[in-house]
Amino acid sequence: MPVKISIITAVYNSEKTLEEALNSIALQTYTNIEHIVIDGGSTDSSKDITERHLDKIAVYISEPDKGIYDALNKGISKATGDVIGILHADDTFDNNEVLADVANAFEKEQCDVLYGNLLYVSFEGKIIRDWKSLPFDRKMLSRGWMPPHPTFFVKREIFARIGNYNLQYRIASDYDLMLRTLLLPGIRIYYYPQIITRMKVGGASNRSLKNIIRKSTEDYHIMKRNKVGGCFTLFMKNFSKVGQFFLRKSKEIE
Repeated sequence: MPVKISIITAVYNSEKTLEEALNSIALQTYTNIEHIVIDGGSTDSSKDITERHLDKIAVYISEPDKGIYDALNKGISKATGDVIGILHADDTFDNNEVLADVANAFEKEQCDVLYGNLLYVSFEGKIIRDWKSLPFDRKMLSRGWMPPHPTFFVKREIFARIGNYNLQYRIASDYDLMLRTLLLPGIRIYYYPQIITRMKVGGASNRSLKNIIRKSTEDYHIMKRNKVGGCFTLFMKNFSKVGQFFLRKSKEIE
């Protein structure tokens, strides 16, 4: 049987970008997809937009929640796919073959986890930052390395071992979940060296100085809790992002 992929989209007042995200999934050439949309009780036209796409959506829930990680947890609880991934309401897949390539890689590599590369783009479509990841090496975790969360696909059975997103963390729970996954004994991890997702800038973690400070505080607590480092790891985690901006600029110059 071909790999069934569940894609979870968390939505809250996303009327400016939601249609593009929904179309990005609907236009995938791969057909064994279960699309789950969790709306946190939007007050703009997000519900109307979603309802126009219900023929392509397997599960749709619209109710107040405790934030994006609570929404993702609801999606995980409803997922029936072999593999679970996410596509936020602000984001799109890089092309229409992405999920076909992901499914093929899971079958070929017999992996439990797959991640790839990420582009940060402006709302006008200009590429701001090029996050080119690396093949997994556990030692890199103590140097602040992490894969891009929007490109992170995990076999559904893994969640039974690690649990869901920890709602204690309001901004960095994705980092915590990825660490818990990557640190599992015997976990089979595959780096797919292609762009998977285009993510629009302006996420919750970098909208304000207050959020940046909170994210760093949560990151540090997560590092200590998962025993991957401390202050040096936190510094490297932030410092490593600088090169992603210059990498993009050098490509533009060429």
